[in-house]
Amino acid sequence: MAALNVAIVAGGLAHERDVSIRSGRRVAQTLRDEGMEVKVWDLDSHLIPRLVEWRPDVVWPLVHGADGEDGSLQDLFALLGHRFVGADGHQARIAFHKPTAKALMRAVGLATPRWVTLRQSLFRQVGARGVLDAIVDTLGLPLVVKPADGGSALGVTVVRDAAKLPEAMVGCFAYSDEALIEEFVEGTEIAASVIADDDGVRVLPLVEIVTDGPYDYDARYNAGRSEYFVPARLSEANAAAVRDAVTTVHETFALGDLSRVDVIQGADGTVWVLDINVAPGMTETSLFPQAAASEGGRLYAGIVERAAARDVTGPGISRRLAGAAGGAVGSATPVPADEG
Repeated sequence: MAALNVAIVAGGLAHERDVSIRSGRRVAQTLRDEGMEVKVWDLDSHLIPRLVEWRPDVVWPLVHGADGEDGSLQDLFALLGHRFVGADGHQARIAFHKPTAKALMRAVGLATPRWVTLRQSLFRQVGARGVLDAIVDTLGLPLVVKPADGGSALGVTVVRDAAKLPEAMVGCFAYSDEALIEEFVEGTEIAASVIADDDGVRVLPLVEIVTDGPYDYDARYNAGRSEYFVPARLSEANAAAVRDAVTTVHETFALGDLSRVDVIQGADGTVWVLDINVAPGMTETSLFPQAAASEGGRLYAGIVERAAARDVTGPGISRRLAGAAGGAVGSATPVPADEG
């Protein structure tokens, strides 16, 4: 096979810009070590001209946060007729918005902590005190307050004292106009990385996360704050339950080449699904690379090669959705693949 040309898109203007750039550089070097020609481009006004001029075989979006994971960037690549790594725009959008994703998880029988979703404007219109009291009365304590869209634990607070809830809400609204407030669940924190290869959906070795305090932004990206166990220290039965749950997530949301699903397994074995990551972090301390370490760079090269071999579908239309529609959606004319 001729060496593939890969464009990695990273950076952007979101809060997770620095993490995204580190992810992009690391994956780029890994693919270069596998013999691929790789360029790393920022998410800016030069992106489309660069794509038109270079015409890469595959684009790998590694922009974290809304700009890279809410489906918009994926829809752009589809409009331009480029093959890309990961979920298509429809699936990325559903998975990225946490309240929507949790509703779908519940609908297919997955366990996810009870939650409410509230906009900042509601507090201004009806008054914060009554809303906050109702939250505590209904969901109890402790609680987790997090932005409804976003990643890297930015704006996330564990609230154990009702007096701290207003401060947590302010911190959350600094990152999003919509807050998700959910029950705090105790247990073993697990990151499950998933890929779809020639053998189907496959869960990589589970990563157990142990931190002194919350697994926040600093604990995620500064070495020494967290301890990781790969594979996770679970019984085979508990590990199998986690693998089954995250496989269901990956297939239900049609997440394509790869994903990372964050869960907590309770003492009774319940697998509580917390978050879905359609563009997992790929830095030196990130969880997906730890799960993939035993397979080396060939795993990343395989992801790109499978993406390069796919047909290019029409703008914003996934083949899975087209099949489910009985051909009605699939009648759209595909965007032709790039030549050369």
